[in-house]
Amino acid sequence: MLRDGGTAHLRPISPQDADAVQRFHMAQSKASVYLRFFTYKSSLTPKELARFTEVDYRNRVALVAVHGVDIIGIGRYDRLDTPTVAEVAFNISDHHQGRGLGSILLEHLAAAARENGIREFSAEVLPENRKMLQVFADAGYEVKRHFDDGVVSLSFDIDPTAKSRAVMESREHRAEARSVAGLLAPRSVAVIGASRRWGSVGNQLLEHLIEGGFAGTVYAVNPEALELGGMLTYESVAEIPEQVDLAIIAVPYDETAAVVEQCGAAGVKGVVVATAGYADDANDGPARQRELVRTARANGMRVVGPASLGIVNTLPTVSLNASLAPSMPIRGGLGLFSQSAAIGVSLYSAATRRHVGLSSALSAGNRADVSGNDLMQYWEDDPATTVCGMYLETFGNPRKFSRIARRLARSKPVIVARSPKLGQHLPPGHAVRTTAAPDGSVDAMMRQAGVIAVESVEDLMDVGQLLTHAALPKGRSVALFSNSLAMGRVLTDLAEAKGLVVGSMTANLQLDFGQSVALPLLHRTVLETLQRPELDSAVVTLMPVRGLSVAAIAGVLSECAHEAGKPIVAAFTGIVDQRITYDGVIGGSDDRPGLPCYANVTSAMAALAAATDYAQWLERPVDTFAQPEGIRTEEAEAQLQQWLADVPGDELLRLTPDQVSRLLSFYGISVCESVPFESADAAVAGAERLGWPVALKTLDPTLRHRLDLGGVRLNILDAQSLRRNITLMRNLLAPYGEFGMEVQAMAPVGQSCVMRGIEDALLGPVVSFGLAGDAVNLLDDWAHRVPPMTPGDVDEMVRSPRAARKLFGYQGLPAVDIAAVEQTLARFSALKDLHPEIALIELNPVLVGREGLSILAAEVHIGNAAQRTDSARRALLA
Repeated sequence: MLRDGGTAHLRPISPQDADAVQRFHMAQSKASVYLRFFTYKSSLTPKELARFTEVDYRNRVALVAVHGVDIIGIGRYDRLDTPTVAEVAFNISDHHQGRGLGSILLEHLAAAARENGIREFSAEVLPENRKMLQVFADAGYEVKRHFDDGVVSLSFDIDPTAKSRAVMESREHRAEARSVAGLLAPRSVAVIGASRRWGSVGNQLLEHLIEGGFAGTVYAVNPEALELGGMLTYESVAEIPEQVDLAIIAVPYDETAAVVEQCGAAGVKGVVVATAGYADDANDGPARQRELVRTARANGMRVVGPASLGIVNTLPTVSLNASLAPSMPIRGGLGLFSQSAAIGVSLYSAATRRHVGLSSALSAGNRADVSGNDLMQYWEDDPATTVCGMYLETFGNPRKFSRIARRLARSKPVIVARSPKLGQHLPPGHAVRTTAAPDGSVDAMMRQAGVIAVESVEDLMDVGQLLTHAALPKGRSVALFSNSLAMGRVLTDLAEAKGLVVGSMTANLQLDFGQSVALPLLHRTVLETLQRPELDSAVVTLMPVRGLSVAAIAGVLSECAHEAGKPIVAAFTGIVDQRITYDGVIGGSDDRPGLPCYANVTSAMAALAAATDYAQWLERPVDTFAQPEGIRTEEAEAQLQQWLADVPGDELLRLTPDQVSRLLSFYGISVCESVPFESADAAVAGAERLGWPVALKTLDPTLRHRLDLGGVRLNILDAQSLRRNITLMRNLLAPYGEFGMEVQAMAPVGQSCVMRGIEDALLGPVVSFGLAGDAVNLLDDWAHRVPPMTPGDVDEMVRSPRAARKLFGYQGLPAVDIAAVEQTLARFSALKDLHPEIALIELNPVLVGREGLSILAAEVHIGNAAQRTDSARRALLA
């Protein structure tokens, strides 16, 4: 993704690129050639071409950026005599300078160099080459400069720094936001496949564009028609006299690829593919979809779809309805993202029915390219969007989602509706990784990021209409109003179940006095109550009252909310007249927003509770990711690579206890020593060395923690007792088989906990914490988080399991050393986050006492890690 929102194909150079490199060189200006080579040469010699294109991809690496068939940028490094240092150089096409190609090449070269053991880049740059000097200055590395003999010599460590990561994320954000902005605010749109056949997709798309009042120019492309709707048509996009910013493609499935190629050749900036069929073609569909996206990206285009419902932008200066929605939505602050067309229809109809205004909407269809992450980048910069709503059927890059959402949610609420099995199954036409992480991991990741997670389209709209039309609650205290004692009791129960505090209850509202008396009374009662400083929000639920309309009541409550500066939600129950609107945004005016209204009190209370939870998340201090002190990441990485040197393919290696202890020591984590033995004499010798008393354990992974089944014997005081217990354990475990044994010095008593970490194909590292035993084994009482974790994440994780109250003093027992748990969990999380080679790591049990903790056992499995979804190689999904 380039700085201006366009795309380019970045790949390693090959000997077959020699002719393209020569064309690239000869097209450069004399000044550019001089700045690159410190002299002018009109062409490259065969020897130079061979050197530039024939590399070993380890000591000499070169990458090219390609647009169509043309090379538009070259970056390379060559390892110097000092094996950890390489010289880096770039050459960017004159016609594509200023698009961020140099910065992107540098980032990817640095990632490749680090994988090949290089830690420092050097470069020689002429002083007048200010653009290249700026690339290095802006990269976020600590650059050292030295001027000698008319040349600026630069050197810098290429290990990522906080500044370099921030620079990369900023560039990524800017590029992706601009790419979506280009799609949603085009100056010209071509409908390819426009048709006069009423009801066809092409006919509807063209009609909706025109009737929606698009502010730009609309073109119709149909090789079989001379005119459509009074417009001249064009046989192909190539015949259109001006540059087309956006092409809407609605042609038969077999013709789509050729049309995308034509768009690329014509310089179209983005395409929305309404054509479906890729999901239905099980044999060739996925490959054809990938090829379509590759073609588009190689020509600088983004793709929405295939099988997209379309895109919408309600900004008056754009007024774009390039979708199958029959009319332009009401303008408002809710941005919507969906995937499959069916979900998009559901979201659009729910917003329309509830009178919720939209800022923009995008249906990604099969989500082959443009994704929810792209939309979030755009929404962050879009002043017209105040609330972000998404329905996710798949996750392409959840780590990136978490990173963007955590930042976006600080300024705008992010509501995500998803299936409870999100990430575990794929809908037709989608080709992304799936997760095998524990249930609850995805929800935990969303909570970490401040996302408001809901389960359905209606839930999304329940929360969305509240957040777009009401202030955020400043606390959990809620005032309840009803004209029914029974309904008042229901309201109280619902509020308490959602974690709200009932600060005031008015269950006897008397409104049977006619509109002229009842409405002022309602206004006075609600406003006087809500203006009390200890109250933060209100829920009003009313049974039908003769002479009072829903609209009139909503108008009064809307005034109260506006005057008090606090949110009010209303639920109108018992209405049987289908002509009356009572679900949605009602009663607004030019100077104040409408009132969020609901058909039942359960939905109203759930929406208010979600808004309150989000408001409280905003009040939390903004944590930063900081690695624990004293960790030795590079030493751990070198040791892991040494152990993995002889591990083939997908196989896993289980580390020995000594190897586990060494690995953990790099992160300041120590495990109590255990001594395995073959004979009773060896057991006694081990116990003498460790010190009495000792514990005796079986090595069987299932029984080693089961005191009740005889797999553990504690407080063995002397050699005689140890010999006797060895015999008893062997006899007791004989029905289960023959197992090895070990002795371990007794640790101080404490609460038994477990920490577990896995490497998931989709989520990457997932860390779990719980209280050992039945709580996790039978009740699945785990807390899950996705690293990296802030101190606030660690603090919340320790307190999340239901059984965690046992750590803080329970039934007269003293509280344990929570600080020791948090410190160990932070180190454990960093270890799993920074080393994807660790496929599984478990500390079990971790005995936490009043002072300190003891880790009695640890297990680690390592393997050759796959590339994480959010790695340093910032590639679009191929």
